[in-house]
Amino acid sequence: MTDVLRRGRASLAFGFLVQGVAFALLVTRIPAIQDRYGVSDALLPAFLAAVPILAGVGSVSTERLVRRVPPSRLLRWSQPVVLLALLGVGAGERMIELAVALAAFGLAVGMPDASMNMLGVSLQRSYGRSIMLSFHAAYSLGGIVGASLAWAGAHWDLALWVSYLPVVAVLLPAVLVGSRWYVDDRGAASAGEEKNGEGQVVVFKWLLPLCLVMTVAYIGDSTVSNWSAKYLQDVLGSSEQLATVPYNVYMVTTLLGRAIGDFGVRRFGAVAVVRGGALVAAGGFAVVAGAPGAWVGMLGFTLLGLGLCVLVPQTFAAAGRLFPGASDAAVARLNIFNYVGFLIGSPLVGALGDLWSYRGAMLVPMVLVLVTLVYARSFAPQPDRYGGGHERPRTADVGRGSNGL
Repeated sequence: MTDVLRRGRASLAFGFLVQGVAFALLVTRIPAIQDRYGVSDALLPAFLAAVPILAGVGSVSTERLVRRVPPSRLLRWSQPVVLLALLGVGAGERMIELAVALAAFGLAVGMPDASMNMLGVSLQRSYGRSIMLSFHAAYSLGGIVGASLAWAGAHWDLALWVSYLPVVAVLLPAVLVGSRWYVDDRGAASAGEEKNGEGQVVVFKWLLPLCLVMTVAYIGDSTVSNWSAKYLQDVLGSSEQLATVPYNVYMVTTLLGRAIGDFGVRRFGAVAVVRGGALVAAGGFAVVAGAPGAWVGMLGFTLLGLGLCVLVPQTFAAAGRLFPGASDAAVARLNIFNYVGFLIGSPLVGALGDLWSYRGAMLVPMVLVLVTLVYARSFAPQPDRYGGGHERPRTADVGRGSNGL
């Protein structure tokens, strides 16, 4: 069973990596997508908002589907759809084709996002120690790869479909092969554990602080994802080629932070790590807002990566600890606020940029991320709260799989 868990961890990390590649290839080429389809600045926020809305629908569907279908199976068949939809974004010519491709991307991306984190939470429970940040580190690595490929496409002035086709051709079969080793919560759990929400109720008021932190984290992340290229090019006067770099810088520092984050959680605790991340992220937004040029702006995005990187993985992990008997449902509901953050962040920065200034708009997520400090204690070990009048399983039972890990 130890080898099974290790293979499951490696294959799931690869799934996170592929998701990072796909998302980065989409968001870092927004200016090129806008030019290809003739999307106006006024219409662009609507297109950007449609993706998280539909992804939220996909995440809600995942919560319902995992009652009958294992999360591993949902991940196995939904991730290829994400890759094919990305190719559709690059291959279309008319705005209606862009709308259809983005709709497919949004609906499909919600299922892998939710199911990957479900599998990650269950594997962390089986391992008995913090490993959640390592999965999100793989996502960051995928973002670096995707942003680097986007830079190459912009540098060589390649058509979008030319940039996307080789990536999809390589990753699609690799994802299908790697999915053979996913480890489901149902397979790793001991027979005495109550799984998939049976016997435990996800009480929203207990989940709400984590939902707020998730929303704030993704407001910050969506600001970088959707506006960093445009900010560097239009506000700080960089070239189109250089404008693809901030997201790459952000993902590099996110990768570094997440690579060592699990050790920080084990050493200092989740509360201290979350508080430190919020303070560093707020400093990053302040630097971006006041940057006199592109390279100082890069420094700000570097700080943002180091600060924001710990918030999302720890939020999923905290939800899994809070509802060990209904972790799939808790993760799926929490994941919706991922898209709420994107839905708020993208239009908010765009509207403030048009009405006020993009520099001023960067101060709003700075203030919001500081709100995380208020809820940091929600990441501490919680008192036992087991819904439905049942006694919560012993800690030793919750922390191990059938192999006794």
